[in-house]
Amino acid sequence: MKFNPPIGAHLQYEQPLTVSPEDTLFEQPEELLAVNTAKGWMQQASERPVPKMLFGKFWFEGELCILFADSNLGKSILAVQIGNSINTGEAMQPFAVESRPQPILYCDFELTDKQFESRYSDNYQNHHPFRDDFYRAELNTCTELPKGFNNFDEYLIAALERAIVQTGVKVVIVDNLTYLRNETEQAKNALSLMKHLKALKNQYGLSMLALAHTPKRDLSQQITGNDLQGSKMLMNFCDSAFTIGQSSTDTRLRYLKQIKQRNTEQVYGYSNICLCTVSKPQNFLQFEFSGYGNEIDHLRKPSSRLSDTEMEQAAQLKLEGKTLREIANEMGISFQKVDRLLKAHTAKA
Repeated sequence: MKFNPPIGAHLQYEQPLTVSPEDTLFEQPEELLAVNTAKGWMQQASERPVPKMLFGKFWFEGELCILFADSNLGKSILAVQIGNSINTGEAMQPFAVESRPQPILYCDFELTDKQFESRYSDNYQNHHPFRDDFYRAELNTCTELPKGFNNFDEYLIAALERAIVQTGVKVVIVDNLTYLRNETEQAKNALSLMKHLKALKNQYGLSMLALAHTPKRDLSQQITGNDLQGSKMLMNFCDSAFTIGQSSTDTRLRYLKQIKQRNTEQVYGYSNICLCTVSKPQNFLQFEFSGYGNEIDHLRKPSSRLSDTEMEQAAQLKLEGKTLREIANEMGISFQKVDRLLKAHTAKA
């Protein structure tokens, strides 16, 4: 075996470094690790366009972005609205869209076609005039698993890739992650999911927005990345993420908040959330921006007294061997509150 000179000896070159198989102890997978000088990477990156905003500072071109929120807060409503904005090139004020009008693929695994029609029509009449290159896909529930696929997950990812190739789109919205992989709260499944989505993104040069759920959470606490179902793996592998919260002062009021960003600084954080209401002028259900605010003003005020009944219930479930999250799901509360209940029960005993 020959010894290679240190990597620093190659710094005068701006081409990726290569190592011959006979110079290594182990067989190397082809093109697994691309190595270049920092200067070389900078030069290569400079030849590509600067990412443009697709939904203000929340989502940029080339990103795999996650939009997450609790059920019935309007994730799908906002996602369709974002897709229509990109498709037409007409910004949702004050959230700029810098890219040219372009085709999009909206994978709708939530609504039936009739439910979709209801949202984007006036009592099933006077349909909203979507452009011809706004593509919508939904699941064919009658399809059986073909030969060559080990499970439904593999088949669905392959079908998604085929739709991307057939439509030629560069923007894909997936509503929602639950249908692409079962049990996204399990780390191994979340990791597999994000690897597949990132592989599609990189292979076809896509911008992807994936919708996801939050488990039960403490509404007196600010929303963080830990509130995303399967949070650790999903957050690690996405480029950006933002969330929808509901105001405790007015249940009709929603707010948008940045959770993770790489192409920009955090603009819409805890002290500068975007306040919105959901309305339907004529035939298009949508979010309407109404101003800015501080998240603390819209959180539920925490109760100073814990219920004796809840303490007893949490303690009993703990004795049955349930985890904090299992207890939280059964009681319909956050696991942080479960922890407080158990500690209070212990102190009371």
